[in-house]
Amino acid sequence: MPHFVLEYSPDLETAHDMQTLCNDICAFAIETGAFPNSGAVKVRATAVGHAALGCERQDFLHATIRLLQGRSEEVQAGLTSGLLALLDEKLPTVANLSVEIKEITTATYAKRNL
Repeated sequence: MPHFVLEYSPDLETAHDMQTLCNDICAFAIETGAFPNSGAVKVRATAVGHAALGCERQDFLHATIRLLQGRSEEVQAGLTSGLLALLDEKLPTVANLSVEIKEITTATYAKRNL
């Protein structure tokens, strides 16, 4: 934990190295100090084939940070503002950038690792 999930317009792949962006986000997450187990940080990125923003086609990237319950609003706000700043630095020409936190309920979360 955590999961950083990126959804973006496919045209970003022609102008940006999305794997490098994933690596940068992983490094950001570790550098925040909010996640003591750096091996638990997960970053995934998926191009969204169809979208409309304001009923028009525009380029975008939306990041969702999925966290287990229990982090303060201050920590959460630091993560969203810090990630938005990183995205703005790496993707300065992208029209729409957004970041949100979604908490995962510990009682209903299950996982398996090998």
